[in-house]
Amino acid sequence: MAKLIIGNLETCHLPDLGISDLQVRVDTGAKTSALHVDNLERTKVNGKPHISFDLHPDIYNLDQVSRCSAPVFDTRKIKSSNGDVEQRYVIQTRFQLGEHVWPIEITLSNRKDMTYLMLLGREGMGDNVLVDPSKSFLVNT
Repeated sequence: MAKLIIGNLETCHLPDLGISDLQVRVDTGAKTSALHVDNLERTKVNGKPHISFDLHPDIYNLDQVSRCSAPVFDTRKIKSSNGDVEQRYVIQTRFQLGEHVWPIEITLSNRKDMTYLMLLGREGMGDNVLVDPSKSFLVNT
C-alpha cells in the first residue's frame, strides 16, 4: 500500500467510538497518540475492564458531548511535553484518515489547555503515512 501524505493537521474519524470529523494535530515529536477526555470512569463489561469517558468532538462547541466506552488495553506512564509524568489509560481503536483505516493505541488524558483535542504520535502513524509539516488538511474526508 502506498503511504498516505498528511499535513500537520487533519480531520480523522474514530469509527469504533462513533466519532467523526475530529481535528487531529499530527506530531512527529510525540511517541504516543493522545485524546482529551473528561469524566473517566472505570467499569467492567462481561468481567473485563472498560473505560467510559466524555469526548467533545467539536472544539468550537464544547457543549456537544459524546459518551464513549472502550476496553482498557493498557495503562502507561507518559511524560508530557512539560515534563510531568502521569499514569494514563490506553485504548486500542480504529483510526481513519480518508479511506485509510488502521488500528492505533491512544492514551486518554486531559488536554484542556491544548488547542487540539487529539494528537497523532509516531506510533499511531506507523508506516502508514508521510508528513508534510508545511501543509494542513491534505486528506479528503
